Amino acid sequence: MAIYSISDLHLGLSNNKPMDIFGPRWANYLEILKENWQNTIKPEDLVLIPGDTSWAMYISEAEEDFAFLDALNGIKLISKGNHDYWWETLNKLNGYTEKMGFSTIRFLHNSVYRHEQIAICAAKGYPNNGTGAEEQKLYQREVSRLRLSLDMAKATGARTIYAMLHYPPAPESDFVKLLEEYGVSLCLYGHLHGRRHQTAFEGLRGGVEYRLVSADYLEFKPRLLYK
Repeated sequence: MAIYSISDLHLGLSNNKPMDIFGPRWANYLEILKENWQNTIKPEDLVLIPGDTSWAMYISEAEEDFAFLDALNGIKLISKGNHDYWWETLNKLNGYTEKMGFSTIRFLHNSVYRHEQIAICAAKGYPNNGTGAEEQKLYQREVSRLRLSLDMAKATGARTIYAMLHYPPAPESDFVKLLEEYGVSLCLYGHLHGRRHQTAFEGLRGGVEYRLVSADYLEFKPRLLYK
């Protein structure tokens, strides 16, 4: 089993929201994504998706998007992004996929997934661009969620920890401090599109490897992490 990652799929089949309005890079991207995915991913592989999976507002409106995703090869491990308004509690999400028969979709939310000696955890994260009381509250909530998930990852006894964040973790942020404190090997993030790709950091910093996996950055081909 290999592990791949790709984020920010922004599926709009359920509500007919095309992505080509965001530029020519997104033209026919679903066909390109499907072809690249099926030519790359095997049924037994694991695909990590750190957020912005569907444009649906409610989980009940996301059926076509998740049906598309479920039909692709591999086990998909999904965490929350800033546009995933359909997100529910983990119990409700698991209940939905079970009811709909989507057998290849899993969710990470205050939880951990272990593959061999790799423990995978996730949090949405939060941008460091506000100082208001409400923004600080949201920021600290995401920090707490990441710490909780990392505690769970440590408790598995796995030798390696992967962390999925949607927002890119800013240097010197509490998110980065936690990643380094817990000895995370790899941090995946998305959220950045178009010209903002130029602001992305990829590489080793503080013992943590950072990788941007936004779909348009990867030209809609899942990125190999482990084989």
